[in-house]
Amino acid sequence: MPFTRITLLRGKSPEYLKALSDNFHRAMVETFDVPLADRFQAIHQLEPHELVFDRTYLVNGQRSADYIFFDITIGKPRSTEVKKAFYRRLVELLGDAPGVRPEDVMIAVTSTTREDLSFADGIAQMIEQV
Repeated sequence: MPFTRITLLRGKSPEYLKALSDNFHRAMVETFDVPLADRFQAIHQLEPHELVFDRTYLVNGQRSADYIFFDITIGKPRSTEVKKAFYRRLVELLGDAPGVRPEDVMIAVTSTTREDLSFADGIAQMIEQV
């Protein structure tokens, strides 16, 4: 059950945001062993003074105003190879639609444990179903 916070600058169209969300989820399904129906995302659009990022840190070239930060919280750990395949596939799909440059995509993956999650009803479903 990955939960993803997608942060970018305000002003993108609903179509742009849909393509962003859809292709992010597609990359998760294709490379990260995420079920098709397992989709949890929050898209945050911020004003320019609210999203601070270095334009050149660890990037070939320079980040633009189209910079997007994906903050992914996962419950099931993934291998380094799976994560690397996901990173590659995500920038490929986002390049197709909505047209994001690879330099403008930053991803952070954080792992949690089973007891760190409650999906609803105040129940720790991941440990109570085991």
